[in-house]
Amino acid sequence: MKTLQDLRTLRYDQTGPVATITLDRPDVLHALNAQMFDQLESVFASAADDSSVRVLILTGSGERAFAAGADIRALADTDAASGLAVSQRGQQVFDLIENRLARAGKPVIAAVNGVALGGGCELALACTLRLASDKARLGLPEVKLGLIPGYGGSQRLPRLIGRSAALRLMLTAQIVDAAEALRLGLVDEVHPAADLLPRARSIAETIAAMAPLAIAGVLEAMQRGADAPLSDGLHAEAEIFGRLCGTADKHEGLTAFLAKRPAVWQGR
Repeated sequence: MKTLQDLRTLRYDQTGPVATITLDRPDVLHALNAQMFDQLESVFASAADDSSVRVLILTGSGERAFAAGADIRALADTDAASGLAVSQRGQQVFDLIENRLARAGKPVIAAVNGVALGGGCELALACTLRLASDKARLGLPEVKLGLIPGYGGSQRLPRLIGRSAALRLMLTAQIVDAAEALRLGLVDEVHPAADLLPRARSIAETIAAMAPLAIAGVLEAMQRGADAPLSDGLHAEAEIFGRLCGTADKHEGLTAFLAKRPAVWQGR
């Protein structure tokens, strides 16, 4: 197990190829402040560059909260200029989680263990997959504060669950339970609280056992096709498929399959 030191707002632990990042400001339900953004940026950038990390899990300590949202006390003193800077900083860190990790071929699984509201919900939206405990509650209720989602929620939520459903949640400030989040497609699975992290680790270990270049290829194909015409997405898919056909891992995967033995991946 590998552990990063000197983190005050979160914990970072690694077991084998799976790293777990745990938000840890329980007195404020892991509300996101400037220090937490700095430390999230640091640990995710470190994981992106660490060849021993294949998959990441992001969660909150305890069972009450994944992240309750932005730090309201810090927002209270913002004006137009400082508010713009706050939004851009959050977007920068969440873009790193969504895109830099994907470019590194490393999925991020959000284990939403309690409330994920406002910025906390936006943090989950920036992850590759979202699992929730049956106690989770999610929403983007910023309009109640005279604001809109500022860390990417107004853009990622409609891409995930559709424009109409996203508008309804944001315009009414509705907070949904885990079952409704699952129905909407906001989360991928719901589990009892005690089973949430074991399930996240099981998925992470399953992904980590796959061919690393192929996992990176899936993430790349999804990224390149996300906002492109279908023809461009298909072109990207064929290009990546062809590239993988020339790798040692493809040769090993097919050889192992025909020999009915586990593959041994080299990442090349």
